[in-house]
Amino acid sequence: MTAPPDIFDRKLLKLRRTRAEKTFKEYSFLHDFAAEQIQDRLQDITRTFEHHRALRAEDFDAEYEALGLASASCDLITNVLDLHTTNDLPGVLAQIKRALKPDGLFLAAMLGGETLHELRESLVKAEMEIKGGVSPRVFPFADKQQAGALLQRAGFALPVVDSEFVRVSYDNAFKLMHDLRGIGQSNVIAERNKTNPGKALFMRAAEYYQEHFTEDDGRITATFEVIFMIGWAPHESQQKPLRPGSAENRLADALKTDEIKTGECP
Repeated sequence: MTAPPDIFDRKLLKLRRTRAEKTFKEYSFLHDFAAEQIQDRLQDITRTFEHHRALRAEDFDAEYEALGLASASCDLITNVLDLHTTNDLPGVLAQIKRALKPDGLFLAAMLGGETLHELRESLVKAEMEIKGGVSPRVFPFADKQQAGALLQRAGFALPVVDSEFVRVSYDNAFKLMHDLRGIGQSNVIAERNKTNPGKALFMRAAEYYQEHFTEDDGRITATFEVIFMIGWAPHESQQKPLRPGSAENRLADALKTDEIKTGECP
């Protein structure tokens, strides 16, 4: 098996998660929110799942991110906020799809593209001012369109992707960064600049953050986008899209207008 590209330093991520375990519950509001949302979505599905596998963070730490899931062994696989730090998300999704029984369900939450956009902008502006260039400091999150495309690429049927925004207020940017460390989610990008950036960079970033993303009460806002991904292992009983041209009624008739064929002008 070919090793995935090193987008994230998974060894460093594991180390920081381990360090954060003792105090994780103090900062787990985002994880708790995503888990509750997944449970709510499961309750909307009127069927019973007998072989559920809830993937944990440690499942992704195996060599080459091999999950060790037996083929067609689960009818439900879920995950809460770990997919955004995988180096080979397409490969991981393909493994999950193979592990599902026909008509099995995959349901997961991961952080999306709008997450921490305020912090990202503040760090970029500060680093451009002070150093004349930028180093990656906030995760490269996927957006909803990309998530949907990845589900289709992995072979999931009936993919559905939606997102919820969680906006949190903090006293200042330093309190936000402290909380990110508290859940083991500080910068673990493999190509990050490993030299000490200096106090001035973060001071300027905090000033910019305060200047541009402050609420009426003087507190700053941090945005987290949680993307929810739903996909089914294909099965013959599932609904299929109609073949092009197989509709029994014309759209023009429904709209009570004249049909214009391709290439014609009104």
